[in-house]
Amino acid sequence: MQIKTLSLVNYKNFESQDFDFDSKINCFVGANGIGKTNALDAIYHLAFGKSYFNPVALQNIKHGEEFFVIDGHFIKHDKQEKIVVSLKRGQKKVIKRNGKAYEKFSEHIGFIPLVIISPADRDLILEGSDVRRKFIDSVISQSDKAYLNTLIAYNKVLSQRNALLKFFALNNTFNADTLAIYNEQLHTYGKVIFEKRNAFLTTFIPIFKMRYYAISQSNEVIDLTYKSDLFEGELNTLLQSNINKDKALQYTSVGTHKDDLSFLIEDYPIKKFGSQGQQKSFLIALKLAQFDFIKQQSGVSPIMLLDDIFDKLDENRVAQIVSLVDNDHFGQIFISDTHPDRTEAIIKQIHQSYKIFRL
Repeated sequence: MQIKTLSLVNYKNFESQDFDFDSKINCFVGANGIGKTNALDAIYHLAFGKSYFNPVALQNIKHGEEFFVIDGHFIKHDKQEKIVVSLKRGQKKVIKRNGKAYEKFSEHIGFIPLVIISPADRDLILEGSDVRRKFIDSVISQSDKAYLNTLIAYNKVLSQRNALLKFFALNNTFNADTLAIYNEQLHTYGKVIFEKRNAFLTTFIPIFKMRYYAISQSNEVIDLTYKSDLFEGELNTLLQSNINKDKALQYTSVGTHKDDLSFLIEDYPIKKFGSQGQQKSFLIALKLAQFDFIKQQSGVSPIMLLDDIFDKLDENRVAQIVSLVDNDHFGQIFISDTHPDRTEAIIKQIHQSYKIFRL
């Protein structure tokens, strides 16, 4: 999988910009605020139909302009593919593949396999469980369309059940039969989600551990643990036993929408007990394992975006990352860095072709 060219019009800080990429390594270098990360985000946008850094679509339009267009030419399985994402104020976003618009954006997810490593990934450690669930879901969804559809259906029913609980509270009423319909649907969808998440993590965790030890070259004991209400019992039983709590809270307090991952180092939360270097190695290992899993499932090497990856890593860990990407396991790689000389010195250690774009 590779992107050959990228064309931007009114995207973030770019008025009009064209890029012609190398098939292996591409580096965006320059001062902070110049648009390096925005260029990476444009590639991400083509893969997922949204920004990695700013979910408010209209805020990705250049200030003072009425629209943006991102146009990318890709090669997948030796076939040319053109993806265009566009948005005009007052209208819905449009994603087109080879000139034909998708009816549902979810149909596009997974077509361009891609992994991004960014300082924003620290949210996986620092923020709430929803961020970690999204990580699991995004990895599975890139190779499992049925999973994504089940997840969408679950969230729709969850929203309806929560609205019903609020209606009961506002009107001082209760209808067990209506609630039971939603309970059964949540149970059906939730069981599939739980089983697929559990199966995914059974495969994913050993890959992650291997990647972490390769980067850190240490004997630190690290682990990922899957936490879910459904380990305690069937979801319909849990929903019934928690009904009084749900009525009081006016939302659904148990289910796969409460799932989480525990990130551990030496059996303690890495959020509190891991150094900056350990946390960064943990996150990079997560994303490299994501790459390995997607490649294993799809048979295609995902595009890899490395945003400001060399910051806060000592030379030894940088050297480990460089040695990891210096093989044919990885496909096309994009790097952003504020230090052009550092970037070039590192890239010259890698025996691959490259281009440097000075923004």
